Amino acid sequence: MQEISFGSDNHSAVHPLVMAALSEVNQGFCFGYGDDPYTEEVIALLRDSFGGNCDIWMVMTGTGANVISLQALLHSFNAVLCPHTSHINVDECGAVQKFTQARLLPINTPDGKLSPELIEPALGGRGDQHHSQKKIVSISQSTEYGTAYSLDELSALAEYVHSKGLLLHIDGARLANAAAYLGVSLKAMTSEVGADVVSFGGTKNGMMFGEAIISFVPELTQNILYFRKQASQLYSKARFIAAQYKAYLQDELWRSCALHANRMASLLAQELDQFPQVRVTQKVQANAVFVILPPEWIKALQPRYMFYMWDEVIHEARLMCSFTTREEHISTLIRDIRTLSECRENGIIQNLQ
Repeated sequence: MQEISFGSDNHSAVHPLVMAALSEVNQGFCFGYGDDPYTEEVIALLRDSFGGNCDIWMVMTGTGANVISLQALLHSFNAVLCPHTSHINVDECGAVQKFTQARLLPINTPDGKLSPELIEPALGGRGDQHHSQKKIVSISQSTEYGTAYSLDELSALAEYVHSKGLLLHIDGARLANAAAYLGVSLKAMTSEVGADVVSFGGTKNGMMFGEAIISFVPELTQNILYFRKQASQLYSKARFIAAQYKAYLQDELWRSCALHANRMASLLAQELDQFPQVRVTQKVQANAVFVILPPEWIKALQPRYMFYMWDEVIHEARLMCSFTTREEHISTLIRDIRTLSECRENGIIQNLQ
C-alpha cells in the first residue's frame, strides 16, 4: 500500500458514511436486480437531483455506463465524435467499439474540451453510404485534463449538436468535481443545458463501486434494460449500489468530497508554481494537476509518491487529488521537490530514498 498517492482518485478509500450505509443494508433478505425498495428510493432521489424527467439505471462500472449508454443510441454504421483524450478513446480497451461495432472519431483538443468549431470539420460524409454516420458527440465533465465546461459552453455545445441532428453524451465519472468547481446543481449542468444521456459516477469520490446512467431521452433508451444485462452490468445485490448513492446524495456528500479534492489540487498547483523548473500545463479546475517536471525529479519522486506519466516525451505527469488527500501529503511532496530543486542548483544528484 502506497502511503501517499497522487496516481488516481480511484486509489482513495471509501468514505466512512458510504461504508456505514453499506453496513446498514447488510442484513436480512431483499429482492435482487434492482427490484428492492432501496433502489426505488435512490432512483427517486436521483430523478430529483437531475431534473425529474429522466430514466435511471444502476451499473457496476464507469466503462459499463459509457458502453451501455452509447450502445442504446447507436447502430453499427454510426460514429461517435469525442476528444482524443476521452476515456472511451484511451482507457477502455476498445469496449465501445466491441459492444456497439460503431466507430470512434477522436478530435484533437488542447484542453480536453470539444467546441462547435472543433466538431464542424469532422461532420463530412453524412448521408454517404461509404462513411460511418455521425450520431453522438461524447464529452467528459470534468475532462480527462481536469478542465471543466462552463454552463454556457455546455449549452452552446448541446444546441449545436442538436442542430446537426446529433445527440450529446456526457461521461460523468467526475461530474461531482465539475459541479463543485462551477458551484451549480447536477441538473443545471445536465438536463438544463440539453444533455441527452449522462453518467453520474461516485467511485472516484468516496463510493466503493457503482455508476448511474441518466437518460433525458427515455424514448430512445428503453433497451438499456437489456443491454445492461448482456454487458454483465446488472448487479444482483443492487441494494448495495443504492445504499451508497443514498449516502452520497444525503446532504450533498458528493459535493463536499469533490470540493475538498478540488481544493487540494488547487493548493498543489499553487505550491508547484514556486519552482521555475516546473510548469503546470492545464488550468486546474477540478482535481487534476498536469505538470512538466525535470526527468531526474520524476525518477526520484515516483518510488515515494505514486503518480502516472501523461506524456513521457515532454515529461508531463498527472497528479490526482481526492477526498482523502491531505495538506500534509502536499507539503511532504513539496518538501522533497524543494530538496531536488536545491540539489539541482548546486549540481548535486539527489536520491530521496
